[in-house]
This record gives sequence, C-alpha cells and structure tokens, in this order.
Amino acid sequence: MLRTGRADVALLHRPFDDTAGFDTEDLHSEGQIAILPARHPLGTRPHLRLAEVTAVPDLPLPRWPRPDGTFPDGPGPQVRDHTQLTQLIALGRACAIVPESGRTGLREGLTAVPVIDAPRVTTVIAWPPHSRSTAVAGLVRAATAL
Repeated sequence: MLRTGRADVALLHRPFDDTAGFDTEDLHSEGQIAILPARHPLGTRPHLRLAEVTAVPDLPLPRWPRPDGTFPDGPGPQVRDHTQLTQLIALGRACAIVPESGRTGLREGLTAVPVIDAPRVTTVIAWPPHSRSTAVAGLVRAATAL
C-alpha cells in the first residue's frame, strides 16, 4: 500500500519487506522463534536451526497469499491471518517461524523455541522520501522515541 500511495507510512520488517526507495528508521530488532504444537517433540528443545524446522514433514510452513491473492505452490496450508495460523499449528497441521515478539500472548496448545540461525528481524517505520506531511513526521518522531 505504501508503494501505491494508498498509505502514507508503514511498519515493515527487514529482511522480509523491501524497503528500497523509502526513508526508514529502525524501531526494533529481534531474533526468530518456531511456533510448534505444544506436544511436538521439537517443542522440548532449547533451540532449533532453520533446517530442522523446515525438514519436519508433518509440520509444513504455511503459504501466505501473494499481493494478487494467489498462493505459492507447496505442501503447507494456505493461511490468510494469524488466528487461522495458530489454529492450524495447535491442530498439528503446520508450524511457523516468526519474530521473537510472537511469543507474547501465545495461546494454549502452542510452544515457542528459538531458531538460532534465523536472520534477525528489524521492524522499521517507512515513508516515501518525497513526503512533506507533518502528520507523518510527527508519527515517525513518536515511534522512534519509544
């Protein structure tokens, strides 16, 4: 939405979101965790590696829709929101790798394990470089002050 002009400012996550062409300020950096069904054997481990998480045949990673609404090919379930994702994980049909802050408010039936070789995720606030909006400038100042 930021690229098309439908939004004036956005929270993006590097390395997943492309921030090229925007002005940005880093807000927070964190590691990643695997969200697994609470009873899964990997859930008892002190940490995991990406290869271990992606190699579990009975817990594929989810497939999120592309901007055009289509889903990439793959074994994982198609998901559209985090509620659906957490239900699928609790049912033992998927797993997910998410930023560490995803541990907050983890529902019953799920467990989180650090993924030690996953890239760090940096949340940034981004806006078009040509913006002269005082509202955007105020929001950026407030966000970076937190």
